[in-house]
Amino acid sequence: MSFYRDQVLPRLIDRVMRAHDLDELRARVASKLTGDVLEIGFGSGLNAPFYPAGVTRVWALDPATVGRKLAAPRLAASPAPVEYIGLDAQRIPLPDASVDSVLTTWTLCTIPDVAQTLTEVRRVLRQGGTLSFVEHGRSPDPAVARNQRRLEPVQSLVFGGCKITRPIGEIITAGGLELTGLKQYYQPGLRATSYTYEGQARRTDRT
Repeated sequence: MSFYRDQVLPRLIDRVMRAHDLDELRARVASKLTGDVLEIGFGSGLNAPFYPAGVTRVWALDPATVGRKLAAPRLAASPAPVEYIGLDAQRIPLPDASVDSVLTTWTLCTIPDVAQTLTEVRRVLRQGGTLSFVEHGRSPDPAVARNQRRLEPVQSLVFGGCKITRPIGEIITAGGLELTGLKQYYQPGLRATSYTYEGQARRTDRT
């Protein structure tokens, strides 16, 4: 892993994603979590202050180990214990049907094989367990989508492989999860990078 991806990028993302106007969104998405939780893309622990009382423990996955240093103060104040379990969401080191909830925030855009990750998410979720997510992705507006395609090579280079053209809702359902709620909207800022998918999906018996 390059020095930029290992040392610089986690600090850059921590600074960018610390914006206070994202706190309400983080709190809203995290409020649906219960029981044993897997957070994919744990990063610098920006979601930890928003874990609700119903969370009993959190397993954390993230490819950047420097994020653990940045997360330390937030983990000390976390209402739930957090355990790091690995670096690769494409091979989640947990048994089948072992978690009640999965959380992703601005993460599915960067995973190389996101389809494999969602297959793994479905595997580790208990029957009826839920994925709570907020992600940016492809806009339904053709003009914005064209700009996203133009911008994506730069976005990907600067932000560790971030893809802003992924149709997040479709990707989640293709992974065998059933959407139970989905909001789509633009966040303030550049429209090409701010189109947002927020919602929940659950594991069902469908294969």
